[in-house]
Amino acid sequence: MLGLRKSTGLTKSAVDGYTARMQGDIKDPKLASEGKRLIDWAAQDMPVLLQIRERFKREKPLKGRRVGACLHVTVETANLMITLKEGGASVALCASNPLSSQDEAAAALVGIYEIPTFAISGEDRNTFFKHIKSVIATKPNITMDDGADLVSTIHKEHPELLPQMIGSTEETTTGVIRLRAMARDGALKIPVVAVNDAKTKNLFDNRYGTGQSTLEAIIRATDMLVAGRTFVIAGYGWCGKGLAMRARGMGANIVITEVDAVKALEAAMDGFRVMPMDEAAPLGDLFCTVTGNVNVIRGEHFKVMKDGAFVCNAGHFDVEVSIKDLEKLGAAQRALPGGGGKPKRVREHVDEYVIGKKKIYLLSEGRLVNLAAAEGHPASVMDMSFSTQALAAEWLVKQKKKLAPAVYDVSEKIEETVASLKLASMGISIDELSAEQKKYLSSWQEGT
Repeated sequence: MLGLRKSTGLTKSAVDGYTARMQGDIKDPKLASEGKRLIDWAAQDMPVLLQIRERFKREKPLKGRRVGACLHVTVETANLMITLKEGGASVALCASNPLSSQDEAAAALVGIYEIPTFAISGEDRNTFFKHIKSVIATKPNITMDDGADLVSTIHKEHPELLPQMIGSTEETTTGVIRLRAMARDGALKIPVVAVNDAKTKNLFDNRYGTGQSTLEAIIRATDMLVAGRTFVIAGYGWCGKGLAMRARGMGANIVITEVDAVKALEAAMDGFRVMPMDEAAPLGDLFCTVTGNVNVIRGEHFKVMKDGAFVCNAGHFDVEVSIKDLEKLGAAQRALPGGGGKPKRVREHVDEYVIGKKKIYLLSEGRLVNLAAAEGHPASVMDMSFSTQALAAEWLVKQKKKLAPAVYDVSEKIEETVASLKLASMGISIDELSAEQKKYLSSWQEGT
C-alpha cells in the first residue's frame, strides 16, 4: 500500500478507493462457494487445460506479466483465469457480453482466487463499458478478447498503453474480422493471435459447441419441439454448420441463407435448402443468425414472417437482428387504433412483438442466445479453446521481440499440442509416420 502511495502520489483514502475498485465489481460475494463448486465441476471436463496449468505452475512462463481479459465470465473462463495466474500473471477480467456472466463464477474469482473480476449478469451498457475501463486501468501487457472490445477501446481511448503491450488474443470470428480490418487500415499497433481460427477452436468450439448450446438455449427459452419446424439459419460458417447439423438431427427442416457462393454450395451439397433471406422469411418457424455481420434480418423480413415466428442470434454482437426495425414496426402498430402495448416479456428470455395481426418472438433481446438463455459451450469443448488461449499468451511472451503489429495464426506446434493432449485424455492413440513415409512425403523425387 505504501509503495502504491509513493509511486502514484495518491492520498491514503484515494489508494483505499483504488484498491477496492481493483478487487472487482460483482453481484454478490456470498455466491463464491457455489461458484467454486461449479468451477471445480467444469475443471473435471477440462483435462488439457489442467495439464497446462500444472506446467505453468512449475515454470511460471507469464511471471511479471499483466493480463487483461474481456471474455464471457463463466466457470470455464474461470479455469482459464486461474491457469494464467498459476503461470505467474496478474489477471483482471471483465465480461464480453452483459447477459452471459455467471455471477457465481465472478464471485468465486474475486472471493476465493483473488482475481479482480468486473461482471454482473444483466449489467446495463454504461456498466459494461465501465467494467472494460476497470480492466484497462490495470495497464495490461497482454489482452484476451471475445469480440475485440477491450483491444479496440485501448487503441481508441488509451493509445499511451500500446507501446508497453506484448500482444493480444482473440476468441471470436467477429473479433478477428474487426482486427484484420484494423490491420489492413494500419490501425493495429500490437500483434494479435487469432485463436478463433485455430483448428482445435473453430472445428470443435464453433461447430460442436455452438451447434449444441444454441439448440439447448432455444429449447430452454421456449420449450418448443424442434422436430417438424422450418429452421432458417443465416450463415454457413463453422457455427452455422454445427447448428444445422444438430437441428437436422432433431428433425428440423433446414433452410440456409448465405452471401458466400462456396459456403452456399457446400450447404446445398450437404442436403440443405439454400435461398435468400427474402425467400426464406415467409417460410421459417424459427430463425437464427450466425454470420458476424449487421442487419441480417431486417424490417422487410419481419413484415412477411409467419404469425408466431421465433427469431434469435448466435453471433457475438447484438447487431445481426435489426431490433431497431422490429421496434419501429411494433411502434407503428401501437399507433393504430387499438394497436396494443409495448413488447411484452412472455417468458424469461422471450419478448413478444405485435406486427399487424401477428406476433413475432425475439429471444434474449437479440444477444448471443446460447450464453444468455443457456450456459454456453460445454466445458469439454472450451477445454481446447482455452488451452489454446493459454499457450498463445505464452507464445506472445516468447516471441515478443520478433512480432510486428499484425494478426497471426495459431502456431502448428500449439495446434498439435492441444490436439495430442485432448486425444490422450480421451484414451485415443493414433499412428505415427515411419521413416520411409516421412521421406516419401518430403521428397519430390519419389514417384508413383
